[in-house]
Amino acid sequence: MSDPAPPRAVPIDAALARLDAALQRLEATVTRRLEAERAPDDRNVELAIMGEDRARLAAALDAAQARLAEVTAAADDIGERLDRVIDRVEGVLAEGEEERPGA
Repeated sequence: MSDPAPPRAVPIDAALARLDAALQRLEATVTRRLEAERAPDDRNVELAIMGEDRARLAAALDAAQARLAEVTAAADDIGERLDRVIDRVEGVLAEGEEERPGA
């Protein structure tokens, strides 16, 4: 009696691998489809939230820019006043040195 031929495992393994890959693609497609059907509502909510955030950030930026303009103007004013005070102090010191005997 001759031994029966061993089963060919390679074609079955290959077929199972192709079946597994096809099932994975099917699962991915179904998942994408379900997400796509659900996504418009989610996107609209996210867009609304982003719009509110943008408006809030724009208002905060406007306020910060206005505050920066105020601080810059105050710093310029203080700088000018300091320059005048320094000039006066230097003038007084120069007069004091001129008035000192032996100078």
